[in-house]
Amino acid sequence: MIEPHLHCGAAYSGLTIGLLGGSFNPAHEGHLAMSLYALKHLGLDQIWWLVSPQNPLKTPASMAGLERRRECAARWALHPKLTVTVIENELGTRFTVDTLRELKRRFPRTRFVWLMGADNLRQIPRWKAWRDIFRLVPVAVFRRPAFPAGLGLGQAAIRFARAWHPASQGRKIARLPQKSLPAWIVLDNKLNYTSATRIRKDNSAWQI
Repeated sequence: MIEPHLHCGAAYSGLTIGLLGGSFNPAHEGHLAMSLYALKHLGLDQIWWLVSPQNPLKTPASMAGLERRRECAARWALHPKLTVTVIENELGTRFTVDTLRELKRRFPRTRFVWLMGADNLRQIPRWKAWRDIFRLVPVAVFRRPAFPAGLGLGQAAIRFARAWHPASQGRKIARLPQKSLPAWIVLDNKLNYTSATRIRKDNSAWQI
């Protein structure tokens, strides 16, 4: 499969793609573990790691260059169903909601599922037009250390409580991409304690 770009929508027609967005500053085995879990349980054809040109909630001073972060992500994303892309740079988008709108416009025959950690679900009300994210794509949430599962995950979880599908539904998890929107789920993944912040702090080789 070719790397996703602005004019390759037909190549992904009929596929279900998981989208894992982030700074990847740096990428690490936690990103890989989350992706492998999602591939196994959500029936995804592929997952794209969307390496963000610049997270609007983070300062540029704390961010390594885009190409360096892309190269680091590519060293971790070795599974054949994982693709690292900087397509947001081509789209000219910086906010998740804008990226999703553009992807759905340019890939009209592709199903997308947004993948995110519970820590991000907790603070998603800070994101631009965050309610629209849930209305654009199904959302799969990974458990993260120090963040409870289910409806204890803050304002977004409360706002879309009726759209929540418990992970205990077993095989029904794989049906998430086909559910009517809004639809979201908290996955029963094994907790991973790897932290990009800790890596930057402890690894002198990863300096801005």
